Amino acid sequence: MATQAMKRYTARGVVLGTLKYGDRGVVVHMLTSSHGRQSYMVQGVGSRRAGQKMALFQPMFALEFEGLESSKMQMHRFGAVQSGIVLQTIPFDIKKSTIALFMAEVLHRLVKESEANEMLFDFVWGSVEALDAATEGVANFHLWFLSNLCRFLGFSPGNEYQPKAWFNLAEGLYTTECPPREYRISQENALILRDMLECDVRYLGEIGLNRHQRVDFLAALLSYYSYHLDTINSVQSIRILQEVF
Repeated sequence: MATQAMKRYTARGVVLGTLKYGDRGVVVHMLTSSHGRQSYMVQGVGSRRAGQKMALFQPMFALEFEGLESSKMQMHRFGAVQSGIVLQTIPFDIKKSTIALFMAEVLHRLVKESEANEMLFDFVWGSVEALDAATEGVANFHLWFLSNLCRFLGFSPGNEYQPKAWFNLAEGLYTTECPPREYRISQENALILRDMLECDVRYLGEIGLNRHQRVDFLAALLSYYSYHLDTINSVQSIRILQEVF
């Protein structure tokens, strides 16, 4: 019987998290350009070569790599791995690293498809670049990310904002008629949502929000997400975000 050949491919990926596997193995969960959400086995953890790789597998690190797959392997493996974006600030800035952890956990919980989604991947890759480069508006970055991520998950707002509108989270629509309380996002938060969707990420600092507004808007976003994707409720890093910002 012929043996199944090992397939090699090159791709980009963003790390969503890792999980210990046995004594010397680690599973790396990634969002990839070629295979959507995918898991990779790294064995021999503790060796020098594996240790060099493990340093790259931090939440939201953007990588270029060679992947290996075979019908005989339950998970893909890595060949060569290197940084795709050489991060200058995220690993060293507590606020940015906290946001990166949140972004990675949100994607880990919400994105399950093992098929390439070019638009989603490009948004996530670009978000890593933007967060690393940001000098202003960092405290708003997680709000911008969540507001815009819903575009790629199938439930972005379906109409244009109107002055003094509320937002009906069940219908995904701005409305000048006050929705029922359980589906209502306030007029203030509806306006912030509009601003986040229209704002170029480089100018996030121009959206002036205080801590109370950020906490309240994040709660509104989470209500919107939880109506459509209840797995958002299991994101543990939300609590840390609320403490930091």
